[in-house]
Amino acid sequence: MRRLGDIDPTRHGLVLAWWGFTGTFAFLRLLTWLIHIRVAGLGDVSAGGVHLHHYVWGILLLTVVAVFGLVDRDPRTRRWMGLALGVGLALIVDEIALLIELRDVYWQKTGAVSVGAAVLLIGIAGSVLVATRDDDHPGRDDGRHEP
Repeated sequence: MRRLGDIDPTRHGLVLAWWGFTGTFAFLRLLTWLIHIRVAGLGDVSAGGVHLHHYVWGILLLTVVAVFGLVDRDPRTRRWMGLALGVGLALIVDEIALLIELRDVYWQKTGAVSVGAAVLLIGIAGSVLVATRDDDHPGRDDGRHEP
C-alpha cells in the first residue's frame, strides 16, 4: 500500500482531491440519513427560515479554491487546494439530482442520480490516478531504481 509520501509530489493535490471527495460523499450520505431519521441534535442548516442545501457550501468552497489557484502556486498550498476541491465537489455532486430536477428529490427514487454520479466519479478518478501513476518517480528512495 502506498502512502502519500510515496506519490510523486506533483500528484498530491489530485490524490487528496479524490480522497476528499470520497470521504466527504460518504460522510454526507451518513449525516443526511441521520438527519432524515431525526437523530437528536442533528438538523438542517437554515437562514431566515430557508433551508441551505449543502451544494451552496460546495460552490463557495470551489470559489475559494479557484481564487487560490489563480494566486498561489506553492506545492503545499496545492495539496490543501486539492483536498478542498474534492470536498467542494462532493458537496455539489451529492445534490446533483436536486440541481437537475430543480426540486428536493434527495430521498426519492430520482435522488439516486446523485449516488450514481458520485460512484462513477470515484471510480473514474481512481482508475485514472492508478493508470497514470509513475512508479519510478525520482523522489522515491525504495531501492527499486539505480542511483
